Amino acid sequence: MELEEVFSSKQRLKILILINKLGSLNVSNIARQTGSNFTATSENLRVLEAEGILKVHVYGRVRMYRFNEGSAKAKAVKNLIETWDLNK
Repeated sequence: MELEEVFSSKQRLKILILINKLGSLNVSNIARQTGSNFTATSENLRVLEAEGILKVHVYGRVRMYRFNEGSAKAKAVKNLIETWDLNK
């Protein structure tokens, strides 16, 4: 997937900012805190996971998402978010 496709979704950006701020979160918490529904949130998380930006840990039926610390893409996204926040 191209860069513009990954970042074309406002919802995906909200998810990335939220996870950067709070760390590991499950789908329901992400949906609630970003004001989106469960299905749309799950799909956006799937895209971010497929791109290697997020990593999922499964605990029974609960899927916890966080940044994939081993991914250059994830590091670049975190750096962008943190730099952007510093310049507010």
